[in-house]
Order: sequence, then C-alpha cells, then structure tokens
Amino acid sequence: MRNNILSAKEKSEGKLRDLFKFGNVRNSILKDPGQEVYDYLSEYVSLENERTMVLMTKTAFNVHALSDNYFDTLVNFARINDIQRINKFFEAVNGKLPKDGLFVGCVETKGDRKHRILKKYPWGFSHIYYFFDFILKRIFPKLPITKKIYFKITSGRNRVISRTETLGRLYSCGFSVLDEKKINGRMYFVVRKIDEPAFDEEPSYGPICKMRRFGKGGKIISVYKFRTMHPFSEYLQQYIYERNQLKEGGKFKDDFRISTVGKFMRKYWLDELPMIINLLKGDLKIVGVRPLSKQYLNLYTDELKAKRLQHTPGLIPPFYADLPKTLDEIMESEMRYLTQYEKNPIRTDLKYFFKAFNQIFLKKARSN
Repeated sequence: MRNNILSAKEKSEGKLRDLFKFGNVRNSILKDPGQEVYDYLSEYVSLENERTMVLMTKTAFNVHALSDNYFDTLVNFARINDIQRINKFFEAVNGKLPKDGLFVGCVETKGDRKHRILKKYPWGFSHIYYFFDFILKRIFPKLPITKKIYFKITSGRNRVISRTETLGRLYSCGFSVLDEKKINGRMYFVVRKIDEPAFDEEPSYGPICKMRRFGKGGKIISVYKFRTMHPFSEYLQQYIYERNQLKEGGKFKDDFRISTVGKFMRKYWLDELPMIINLLKGDLKIVGVRPLSKQYLNLYTDELKAKRLQHTPGLIPPFYADLPKTLDEIMESEMRYLTQYEKNPIRTDLKYFFKAFNQIFLKKARSN
C-alpha cells in the first residue's frame, strides 16, 4: 500500500493521480484482508477516488505527514490494538479530514480475542493462557500500580480492547459511527467526522471513575463510582439512547457498555459506595435526586430540570423509595420528592431514607 502513501508536496503538485494505482490497492486488499473486507469497504468508500487514502500504519506520524483536508476518506488496515497511543492516532486522523470525512479502521475486540485464543490452543491450556493474557493485557493497563510496567514491557501493543472502548474512543475523538461489521475475527468500523476531539485528559479508565454530573446551581461535579462499564463508555450515551431507548427503571435497553462484573455490582448497588467521597466533600447529601449527566438531564422536562438544579443531589435518590419503572414515573417521583422537600426538608429526607432502607434490605429490591 506504499503507492498510496504520498508526501504533501507530491499531492500539492497534482501528481496524486499518476502515483495512485487503484488496481494495486485493490489487489492488495483482496490478498489481505480479503474479498469480504473489500466488498464491505466498497459500500462506503470509493477506492478509485484520488481523495481516498489507504494506509497500513500503527503510528500517527504517517497520518501527520498527510495534507490537511485533502483526503475525504482515510482507511487504515492496521489493528488499533497495536497502536501505542490510540486516541492520539484518532485525533491525528480527525485533524486531516474535513467535516463529514470518513475514517475506516479495524480492531480485534475482547470477545474475538478470547474466541481466537480458546480455539488456537488445546482445551485446558487455552483457558490458562487466556487467564494470564487477560490479566496482563486487560487488567494491568487499568491499574495505576501496574500501568507503567505494562506499557514499558509491551509499548502498548497487542492490548485487549472491547467493542465499547473502541466506539467510545472514536466518539471522544469527534467521530460518529455509521456502521460496524465483524469479518474474519476483526471488527471493521466506518465513522464520520462530526466534531473536534474532546482531548479528554481524564477519561474513565481505572477501577474508580469520575463522572461529570450536574450539581446544585448547575455546577459540574465529579461523581465517584466503581467502574461497571468499559472505558470511554460515557461518550456513548447518545449512541445507546438513539438505538436502544430506555427500559423499565429509566436505564438504557441492552446496554452493552456494562461489564460482567459491573452487572453484579449494579444489582447490589456496590458501584455507588465511592460516592461517599462526594458526600464528605459536600457535593452530595444523604438523600436527594440522583446527579445526572447532560445527556440524561436533557430528557427531563424544563420544569423539573430547573427545580432539580436548585437543590443538592443525593446519595440515596427517591428512586430507591418509589422504584419507578418508566422515565415519566421517575420524573413524577423526583418532582414529588422535591416538592415535599421544599416544604419540610428534614422530615422528607427521613421519610425517604427509611422507605429506601425498607425496599433494599427488607423487600430485597435490586438494581439492574
């Protein structure tokens, strides 16, 4: 694919058409990664177009070498698992594309990696191998103590990445997902540039994550929770809502962002224990409406949004007392609590505290 990798000078001099040999690129794709990938690519990308660049690179250096806004489409066949600084790579691609420009890439997801390892080695040994592979390539990068050791040993290559993390990183870097498809053990994605990158210096990555939520007066606070979702999940709220909508209890249907361990923690509300830090800092009180993200808050009525922002959110929301099933019921529950709280704060909080205690510990109500 070297025939596609051109200097800015060559492109600016109009030599692109002479150097771009579509047949060579087509043959290279058909040879590896194959016909099915070529057919899928052809649904979105015009490979014969001089403004399409096809790469096989693991470094942002080769992307930075391209001219700004010249190419409408960038295709990279190197797995993002082997890119040392994934977001910096995506940010570089974003910087080279015009608005609505397309980027196509691929990843070996966590599930595909597990399937490959268990199939490759004999039963028993394959499970032992997968266990240590998961610890080294999945757990170590997320723990502050082992993170530096991991990157020193591996340079960040061949890491384990989930589908959720891949999509979340893309959204955080200013892309919107058009399509995704699994082919030959890899997930290929087609995304469109819709915005500038967020350049998030503190993405939710470790075992304890800080989530941006609205506090009293509209102040943005960092709410602490144990991680129950894959990294960069916070960037997929709109993506999940547009495709899955909400289920009973006001949460997203079929939320693939939640990890296996996360489902257990959420069921017993264990993920919310670190919010005691917010309680000590004064960001939350013991009983109060749940602190919400911008995307979720925008689903509320203007009247309830205004009333919510007049009060400090709480560690134990009225949801635990009333157990509403729909978004409308949740809003009714919160409006009822806030109206009562404004009339008699202490009595209202005591009443809701004991109702929540009864639901959780006596009636064994569980979250999801």
